[in-house]
Amino acid sequence: MITSISKLDQSCYRFVVKQGQEHGLQPLALSISASGNGPVYLYMAVLFILLDSHGESLLNMLLAAYLVELPLYVLLKNIIRRQRPCHALADGVARFEPADKFSLPSGHTAAAFVMATSIYFTYPALFYIAAFWAVSIGLSRVILGVHYPLDIIAGALLGVASVVLSQHII
Repeated sequence: MITSISKLDQSCYRFVVKQGQEHGLQPLALSISASGNGPVYLYMAVLFILLDSHGESLLNMLLAAYLVELPLYVLLKNIIRRQRPCHALADGVARFEPADKFSLPSGHTAAAFVMATSIYFTYPALFYIAAFWAVSIGLSRVILGVHYPLDIIAGALLGVASVVLSQHII
C-alpha cells in the first residue's frame, strides 16, 4: 500500500511540475513561495497590530502556534528524512536549490497554514483569502519541484494542528 501511495504521489508531482512548466508558472510560483518566507509573517502580524485592535490577539496566537509547529516540523523532518523529489527522482527538477535536503513535511506550507488558521480564529471574514494564499504556497512548492503533494498535505495538517493544539495549551 505504501508503494502505491508513493507512486501516486510521484505521479501527482510529475503532473503538477509538467503543468507548471507548460503554462510558464514558475516565476509566479517563485513569488508565491517567497510570500511564505519567515519575515513575511512578522510583517503581516505587525500590519494587523497597526490596523486593528485584534492584531495583538493574532500575534499571540501566531507565536503560540509557531512554538508548537517549529519543533514538530524539525523533529518530523529529521525522523522521516524523505528526500526531496528534485534529489530523489531521476526526472526531478527544482527551480532553485532548497535550503535543506528533506521534504516531509513542507515547512512553508505548515507556516502558511498556521497563519491562515490563526486568521480564521481572529478574523474569520479574511479566512478564504488566507486559505487560498496558504494553498497557493503549498502548490507553488510542488510546481517549483521541491516538494511532493503529500509533503504539502502533511505541512497543512501540521500547521492547522499546531494552532488548535496551541490554543488548548494556553
